[in-house]
Amino acid sequence: MRQAAAVQVSGLEAILSRAREDSVEFPYLLANHAPMVLIALDRLGASAERLEQWYEHYRANNRLPPIPPPVAPIARTAWIDALGDRAREADYRAFFIAETRRLGIDAVIRTYLPAMVNGLAGSATHPLMRLAYGVLKKDDEEVGTALGYWAACYLPLPPATGRAPDTDDPGRVLADVGNIEGIRSYEPETDLLWHNIRAVAALPGFRPVIDRLAFKADTPRRMAATSLALFAATMDFSALHSVTGLHWLRLVSPHLQDAEPFYRAFWQVIAALVPKIGFPALPTAEALEEMRARQAPEWEEIKHAAIASDDEHDVSLVFSALQEEEVWQDPLYRVVAARRLGLIA
Repeated sequence: MRQAAAVQVSGLEAILSRAREDSVEFPYLLANHAPMVLIALDRLGASAERLEQWYEHYRANNRLPPIPPPVAPIARTAWIDALGDRAREADYRAFFIAETRRLGIDAVIRTYLPAMVNGLAGSATHPLMRLAYGVLKKDDEEVGTALGYWAACYLPLPPATGRAPDTDDPGRVLADVGNIEGIRSYEPETDLLWHNIRAVAALPGFRPVIDRLAFKADTPRRMAATSLALFAATMDFSALHSVTGLHWLRLVSPHLQDAEPFYRAFWQVIAALVPKIGFPALPTAEALEEMRARQAPEWEEIKHAAIASDDEHDVSLVFSALQEEEVWQDPLYRVVAARRLGLIA
């Protein structure tokens, strides 16, 4: 058993090393999930052979491009000057890998990430995903790559103004998005998630959204519960990212001196996706209890199905749902995971 485990770890490291030669996005401006999904598959129990097979299929199917060539080194004294410039991916990745090795994971996140909080929406929050998985693995290379990804794809949304909040209910913030002027007629550049987020965030009436929620000790729990309810009600692709994104933020938040601005920025992103989800109404408490009571396979069967899936979002959702259920103790996570994989209707 020990020998088999050693082979699997060695297999993961070798594949991750190869995967870091790929760009963080592939045409057209889609997030490369490979490194994160490989880590999730490994944690779910996939064999070294399956990791290799999954990566090669994903790489070929999406024609993953290599990292673009370097332009110029990023100076520590002027590192913010090129934020949002995808052409500087190699430069930012090299800079942040070096800084992670110099400072360590905890210190590099505390030092640099607060200055990039308003760009959390970049690449539809997938830099946060890569950072979370790097933190989970305690991997300097992945953490540095994730910070470089965040910097190169930085997408600023309206910052917090300090205006007094008017609700402690995350669901109300989402429900009220439908009242914003122009919210039903905006036109994104393409149907990409982050293009939708950017277009909605540009509406003048959207600007106050980030300040509306009163942040308390249990706000992350309430956000997680609201996201789970939203996904359970819709099984929508955008809503899936709300569930997984809060898992990623929970993993990163212990490394932040103040996590509140990141939770606010993340909920702002989810609010911006409400039109794409279709302005859904959240299910009632009674409806949620009925969903929780549904018969669903045990986690071992769900994990087995996720490992067999070539869909990166199947793996991502199952792994996040498994980890979130361990923390929040809500059996609805297992139900939605089984539904996502088609194990139950």
